[in-house]
Amino acid sequence: MKTRLLFPYWCRYLGLALFLAHVPVALFRKTMDFDFGDTNNDNLFNNHHVFFILTALVMVIGLFLIAFAREKVEDEQIWQIRLDSLRWAIYLNYLILIISLVFTKDVYHILELNLWVPLIFFIIRFRWVIFRLNRSLSREG
Repeated sequence: MKTRLLFPYWCRYLGLALFLAHVPVALFRKTMDFDFGDTNNDNLFNNHHVFFILTALVMVIGLFLIAFAREKVEDEQIWQIRLDSLRWAIYLNYLILIISLVFTKDVYHILELNLWVPLIFFIIRFRWVIFRLNRSLSREG
């Protein structure tokens, strides 16, 4: 992965802010489940759909910025960890996609999972491997 294709280091914090801003808004919307006053649910641009699209875009952009921001020190080992984490994220995504296609009928939730699972798993695995690497280096030194 070429480092010129990554976002600057500060974009991680912007992505984290977008992700954290999305979480309470989405949770509040799901717990309250109030009506926006739109009675026509067949319209593509009804308030429920627009709200979902806007919050999903904020979350995906935030996760994308977190996942593909440069590290302070970007070397070959970080590049290899990033590539390996991306491969495992794709493996997990397709495993979940195949299982959910076989065992569920709800395509909407499958698409929703397919949107977020690769980025979330990539971030978790990448950060975990970096954490383990830093911990092992601090024990040696």
